[in-house]
Amino acid sequence: MGLRVSSVVIDSVQPRVVADFWCEVLGYQIVEEDEAGVSIGSPQNLGPVIDIFSVPEVKSIKNRLHLDLRAVGSTTEAELTRLFALGAYEVDVGQAPDASWVVLADPDGNEFCLLSQTTEEAADL
Repeated sequence: MGLRVSSVVIDSVQPRVVADFWCEVLGYQIVEEDEAGVSIGSPQNLGPVIDIFSVPEVKSIKNRLHLDLRAVGSTTEAELTRLFALGAYEVDVGQAPDASWVVLADPDGNEFCLLSQTTEEAADL
């Protein structure tokens, strides 16, 4: 017996904006959309989907759960530049000044981290 993550859920006051952002970041596509929100997933149906549900209130405190991302087939610096161009911005959630990751937020303020090592570099450890 075991469990598998089926979906990650993000609350948002602007679900389509956040869905479009994460589609660009992860290479995902919209798989379902209705008045409650938007679901996005991998075109190859790999990994969990991300459900972005509409809520009336704006985010006000640090997320209790967040995604950690690693560059794949690229450099961390190139991916950081791409994330900024897509609308991500750097945030301070109390991380140490010498942290090996960068804390960012999506257009709705949901934090996520870009880890310093690429997938390829982490595999070599």
